[in-house]
Amino acid sequence: MLEKLNDFTESHGQLKTGRGLITGVIALTLGCLCFLGVLAFHFPQYLTTPELRKSYDVAVLRNVMFAAMVIAGGLSLVNIVFNRSRWLSSFAFGLVALTAILGGHKVEVDPNFPNNTPYIGLDWFILDLLGSSLIFIFIEKLFALRKDQPIFREEWQTDFHHFIVNHMVVGFVLLATNLMVHRFFGWAANDGIRGWVAGLNFWVALFLIILVADMVQYWTHRAYHEIPLLWRLHAVHHSVKSMDWMAGSRQHILELLITRTLVLAPIYVLGFSKDVIDAYIIIVGFQAVFNHANVSVRLGPLRYVIVTPNFHHWHHSQDQEALDKNYAAHFAFIDYLFGTAVKSDKVWPEKYGVLGDYVPNGFFKQLKFPFVWKG
Repeated sequence: MLEKLNDFTESHGQLKTGRGLITGVIALTLGCLCFLGVLAFHFPQYLTTPELRKSYDVAVLRNVMFAAMVIAGGLSLVNIVFNRSRWLSSFAFGLVALTAILGGHKVEVDPNFPNNTPYIGLDWFILDLLGSSLIFIFIEKLFALRKDQPIFREEWQTDFHHFIVNHMVVGFVLLATNLMVHRFFGWAANDGIRGWVAGLNFWVALFLIILVADMVQYWTHRAYHEIPLLWRLHAVHHSVKSMDWMAGSRQHILELLITRTLVLAPIYVLGFSKDVIDAYIIIVGFQAVFNHANVSVRLGPLRYVIVTPNFHHWHHSQDQEALDKNYAAHFAFIDYLFGTAVKSDKVWPEKYGVLGDYVPNGFFKQLKFPFVWKG
């Protein structure tokens, strides 16, 4: 059974209907998330994110886990009874059973645990994977750009590994970026400016924080393309050959640290309020996924103002007219302002990836690529 599961997870392509593969994958995914969820219930101080703990409604989380266990267990049992992908469904049912044995949705969480322990963001990974897959797979099927592109497209495993790692080390990333921001940019903080920014109308402040962050993002992103040493890191992100909701997860951990530090620096220095920062995080999180998604969205004239999937797909293109163009993450007018917007007679690019295709596939190979590439 394990050998079959391993072969299955290493494959790619369209899932054939009528064999229980689709329901089996849903059951397996929910089973895995339930198992990880029960571990988070048992060890919240080590497996959950302190910033998120304050927002949790434990009763709601218990109901979600219970519903997931029922769905995963029910789909698995139906497939097992009707002999449809029994090996896949048996594994999924085993995870649900193990979750139940460990206490399932009824695990009592002691609220008196320390908040300053080292942790990995298992809860953030679970919530983001569940939310992103439910929302964006649906959107991609509804507004697909490339209708023949399957959910499990080629090289999806590499991007999923990046997704896992970049979410699991969220605690390390937050700690490291906060330390670097305070260490190198703390001197620039001015109480007068911070007070003025904090007193701005919410919508004005939200526009300002996105604009400031995107200006930093633009020049940082441009530097990744124009400075060879930085391109070694950024080439990993550009090596993705299929655009979908998971493609944006392919990012070298060092690039993640550098970019987040530089973007967070002005946000910290200017002193935006927590509500504004929270709203910005939601917007940047949505755009980062949506603009890589396999969706045919251009937004008419608004595409000259706001970054859309069409705008960012061109940035990932191998087409000659698109190389080193469309750097902005939120506001497309920044690229038009600095003369780096793509100009093409074609509506969509033809091919994605690094020109020359010299970045290897596989998470660990890409992790060491910047340090071993002799290009």
